[in-house]
Amino acid sequence: MLNKKESAALLQIAREAICHCVHRKAYSPDPREEKSLTQRSGCFVTIKQDGQLRGCIGNFKSHRPLYQEVAEMAAASCAKDPRFHPMEENDLNDFSLEISVLSPLEKIDEPDLIKVGKHGIYLEKNFSRGVLLPQVATEYSWNRETFLQQTCLKAGLPADAWQDPDAEIYIFSAQIITENS
Repeated sequence: MLNKKESAALLQIAREAICHCVHRKAYSPDPREEKSLTQRSGCFVTIKQDGQLRGCIGNFKSHRPLYQEVAEMAAASCAKDPRFHPMEENDLNDFSLEISVLSPLEKIDEPDLIKVGKHGIYLEKNFSRGVLLPQVATEYSWNRETFLQQTCLKAGLPADAWQDPDAEIYIFSAQIITENS
């Protein structure tokens, strides 16, 4: 678990990475010494504007320290999320950040193990993949079945694809860091 100071540092790194990306300047965060920030952990960085999703990209595994992964995912969220056009300078006036620091994926055979509000879902079937972070189900007041259906739809699959024997379901948890926490 990251403490408030470490969480604030990651939020600052993400914000600086986004600003540098928009201005097309290289960014490399200063080295960190805190053990929790130098661990190799997956993360997602979510950008919102006016309470609406503006970009969200992440990795489940990282080959670099968390603080560097956050910088990379923040820049990718602002410029490479295919659902949105890249952020521009005027977008820098009003956006908020959410960082999800992830636990490792755990494959499950029983969907009843999914705890809405605690677990996120990563679903894979054939060549399709979909992921929804733990907080998404809570934000939309979904139950477990709706959460599974929405993950399937995000993967481009039929809503009931999670019930197919060749569908692989993984769960994970996340420490959610927001600018107002």
